[in-house]
Amino acid sequence: MNDVIASKSPGRRREMNMKICRVGHHIRMLLAASLLGFLSLSSISTASATETIRVGHFSWPGYGFLYVNEANNLSPDLNFKFTIIEDPVQLFALLGTNQLDVVFSTIEFGPILAAEDMGSKLVALSNLAFGSDDIIVRPDIKSAADLKGKQVAVMEGGLSHIMMGIWLEQNGVNWDEVEMVNLFAGDASAAMISGKVAAAELWEPFKSQVLENLPGSRSLAGSLEPYWLESGLIADAIFMSNDLLENRRELAVKTLQGIFAGVEHWRKNADSANKIIADAVGFPIEDVEAIIGNGRLTNVVSENDTKDGTLYIYSLKDTARFCGVLEGDPPFGQKNGQMYNHWDLTQKWWIRFGFMTSTTDSATG
Repeated sequence: MNDVIASKSPGRRREMNMKICRVGHHIRMLLAASLLGFLSLSSISTASATETIRVGHFSWPGYGFLYVNEANNLSPDLNFKFTIIEDPVQLFALLGTNQLDVVFSTIEFGPILAAEDMGSKLVALSNLAFGSDDIIVRPDIKSAADLKGKQVAVMEGGLSHIMMGIWLEQNGVNWDEVEMVNLFAGDASAAMISGKVAAAELWEPFKSQVLENLPGSRSLAGSLEPYWLESGLIADAIFMSNDLLENRRELAVKTLQGIFAGVEHWRKNADSANKIIADAVGFPIEDVEAIIGNGRLTNVVSENDTKDGTLYIYSLKDTARFCGVLEGDPPFGQKNGQMYNHWDLTQKWWIRFGFMTSTTDSATG
């Protein structure tokens, strides 16, 4: 089943003034159990026939792998009921009140969900920007210094907000020396082309719209650069309700296994799987192929071509290493257990931007 609720703007990731990330002991145990069952090709235990898992997300190809699972009956004892809402604040409200079991969203919502005890937790990283996100500037902007006093477009309370702040300060400009304008990506793209803003953090397909339609526009920073890959900042994630995690743990494990079963099926059958995802999330097939690609991206940057996708889709092993529950390092120079560093980086910026007043222990979220 697939319910679609239109809200705000259609499009993709990052949104509004909440945030989240990180894992406590019970989340690490969930990932470890999921990995064990996944690698042994068996479930941890048997749930009753056809349990329903209620899944929410906004429209974005990176959230489509349970549709691949469903279409290929990869989790025959699970029934997925999908709800698409273009506002993550609404999604997390439903998740925290047990009207959804799982939400796919960008990773930055973790600390605020924990700080406000919103009834859900971040469980795992699902994919990483691999060329999808850039800071695009108009032709007259030569460096970050040229943006002082000018308007730049971001989605406030989202990853683009943090990426812009970090990049400005890495280049000698305090984040509050520019005027950040809160715009959805499609609106930001139009504002760039019309000259209303001097720069924007954009992802595909909006990034290409500006580069193709505004002569002289260019990227001054991109998610393919080592800092962004190593930090793991620009990423999507899987969130689950406290009710699912605490009272239906076996189903939580099965659901996590099911997500990554969909990923592995997609890697081997990208053409057909991408069509399933395109139909489910309402994206043109060419945009789906440009964003999630064809399953050929590897964890070695030099071996990759962004023609094969601009998101790196994590395997269950990748995300288990990122969360510190499996030995070995995750890809792209990331460190084992880097989820903790990600959490701290995210909440540091939420405090600076005024969305949080104090830090929150990652074990609570």
